[in-house]
Amino acid sequence: MKVTLAGSLGHIGRPLTQELVQKGHSVTVISSNTERQKDIEAMGATAAIGSIEDVDFITSAFTGADAVFCMVPPANYFDHELDLLAYYKGLGNNYAQAITQSKVKKVVNLSSIGAHMKEGNGILQGTFYVESILNALPSDVAITHIRPTEFYYNLLPQVHSAKAHGFIASNIGDEVVNAWVSPTDIASVIAEEITSPLAGQTVRYVTSDELTYNELAAILGEAIGNPDLKWVTITDEQMREGLAAAGMQPAIAEGMMEMYAAINSGLLYEHYNEHKPKKMGKVKMKDFAQDFAEAYNQL
Repeated sequence: MKVTLAGSLGHIGRPLTQELVQKGHSVTVISSNTERQKDIEAMGATAAIGSIEDVDFITSAFTGADAVFCMVPPANYFDHELDLLAYYKGLGNNYAQAITQSKVKKVVNLSSIGAHMKEGNGILQGTFYVESILNALPSDVAITHIRPTEFYYNLLPQVHSAKAHGFIASNIGDEVVNAWVSPTDIASVIAEEITSPLAGQTVRYVTSDELTYNELAAILGEAIGNPDLKWVTITDEQMREGLAAAGMQPAIAEGMMEMYAAINSGLLYEHYNEHKPKKMGKVKMKDFAQDFAEAYNQL
């Protein structure tokens, strides 16, 4: 089948492209980076170089595809001019227009845990609106919203605190259970959804491991050679102020704090807990701990 993928060759895009090409599908990869073209073509895919801010470009890239994969690329949280919600809504509308104009009937959208919430989910609020925009498409467009839990690599900035202070911290309690996911496991689920019959509008959660923050600290501590590594719970105010002090846009720092507070309260995971995936991914926290240790040792 003919598939068009947004997301270039990022954490998810690269393994997703590899899997689909290996299975014999004709894959076009959208990228805004001209330097990616050679890498995309070397993988056996076709490169579509352009901006997802350009509806005509997306439409051209989608036209003729049996299925498309949409995603909103990560934003720069340190850009003090960024309107994060407008960024999500704008790209959601661009995808919706391109899907309509190209007459694509099968869509897989990368969303997020927390996308069921219109508010109270902090920086994830935009994913609610993207899902809503796409769900407003005609009923003959089949859509699966992929909702990953928290990415392992979100822990990588914690290597600095682990190295300097011997602890890692957030405004989440040490016995709170969080679900974590690897991009490669997400890519496998997306590939499965793209190549499976789609009907109507569905949601599918993806996760790789579940554990408390004390358990998380123990695994990471063992990997870096510090069995005494601790998880420290800080206040919401300390979390927000720390992010802003590091240069994050204050409004986004507020949203980040709110998102983690919703993990702490359990609010963010209410819908997930009612619709857990039948099986978890293959990559566990102990596997990611090697990446954490590598980053730690490079400091």
